[in-house]
Amino acid sequence: MSGLTIPRIIIAGTSSGVGKTTIVTGVLAALRRRGFAVQSYKVGPDYIDPGYHRLASGKPSHNLDTWLVPAEKIADVFAKTAAGNDIAIIEGVMGLYDGGRNGISSTAAIAKLLQAPVVLVIDAKSMGESAAATVLGYKMYDPQVNLAGVIVNRLGSASHCQMVCEAVERLGVPVLGTVYRNSGLTMPERHLGLKPVTENDAQETINLMAEQIAGQVDLDRLLAAGREAPQLKVNAVPSRKFTETVRIGVAQDEVFSFYYPESLEVLTALGAELVPFSPLHDMQLPNVQGLLLGGGFPEMFVEKLAANTDMREAIAQACRCGMPVYAECGGLMYLCRQIIDFEHNAYDMVGVIPAVCEMQTKLETVGYVEATSLHDNILVGAGASLKGHEFHFSRFLPDGDESSFPWAMEFKKMRTGACYNGGYAANNVLASYLHLHFAGNEQAASRFVEQCRNYQGCKSC
Repeated sequence: MSGLTIPRIIIAGTSSGVGKTTIVTGVLAALRRRGFAVQSYKVGPDYIDPGYHRLASGKPSHNLDTWLVPAEKIADVFAKTAAGNDIAIIEGVMGLYDGGRNGISSTAAIAKLLQAPVVLVIDAKSMGESAAATVLGYKMYDPQVNLAGVIVNRLGSASHCQMVCEAVERLGVPVLGTVYRNSGLTMPERHLGLKPVTENDAQETINLMAEQIAGQVDLDRLLAAGREAPQLKVNAVPSRKFTETVRIGVAQDEVFSFYYPESLEVLTALGAELVPFSPLHDMQLPNVQGLLLGGGFPEMFVEKLAANTDMREAIAQACRCGMPVYAECGGLMYLCRQIIDFEHNAYDMVGVIPAVCEMQTKLETVGYVEATSLHDNILVGAGASLKGHEFHFSRFLPDGDESSFPWAMEFKKMRTGACYNGGYAANNVLASYLHLHFAGNEQAASRFVEQCRNYQGCKSC
């Protein structure tokens, strides 16, 4: 174990919707403009916010989640990905103390784990001196959290700013930024939150964010707070060397974009050569021995996905040949017989899974889950458990009798304890709504890579 000096700061919120992502994105872009090497992070299982981070910083953003990845590994992942940067900026999730049951993977939990100073974003709209009471509550709730300052967002006027800042600073908490309301800095949203950067041109908005944040947040004091973080104790991670690599196709385009960069790095470290391909645009599969179909928004591209019959047939044929195929959420939907969109129109998909995914008008489920395998599959043996996350608007409807359907796993919701069967496992295909992080499930990653390595293909493929 060794100590590393890594300047770092967490930008947290009092709740969801206070403007954390806008402020963090603006800070990243503004620091990058000043020539700083900045590495960004997102607390929790979010895929979309890190896309905006990447555009702003010029680097992939990483997730920090103590449910998806064991707490004892978080500092190592952080140190590995933050090394060589001038500062690490970590965006919190929801409110500072919100997370899973008992505060698991809350922003506060990550802050204490990484010994990172916290800057709290408060929404001051329709609030005066009460803002100080809010800050005081967050400061006192857990004295182990190092509250290094506050950024006051959505101020309406100079007098409003003065009133709020004077009240907060009487607490001995420095105000590091005062951000005024600007409707031009809003990001496009839809049913699962922000619209992914793969589907919209966000660069102009990010440029505006950089300009506003540079003028309204004291970046020098923010950097100084980050440099006060103590040395971080980390473990040396041994490197792996493989003489034989295996090519695994990874669906990556406007539809399929939900991947944790460090999760993919685990596959690479195990000897996988990841080959990107597009189910939306490509006509055939690359020369690979396995497929990974991540999450995304196939419901927004159903017409184009359905029209690409060559790719649908290529994937169906690979599945018939026994190629290992692992699919998460959007990938599950794509492998089904049909997707029924929000307007109740049905579109043919790959057809490997005898089921339909039907979009709903409200969120079907969200939260951390534990999934126990009902049979041996390409990730785990029967009875083994995986920790993951679910977040979807679609409903999975198997064809025919559900009692004879090849369910993949029994899911348990960690917040309520509710259990239910889900996913599909047959013929080297494993698909479900489960989102995994392979850094927290390395044995599953190793098994998947080995299954792909052992795949010999078939003459009809």
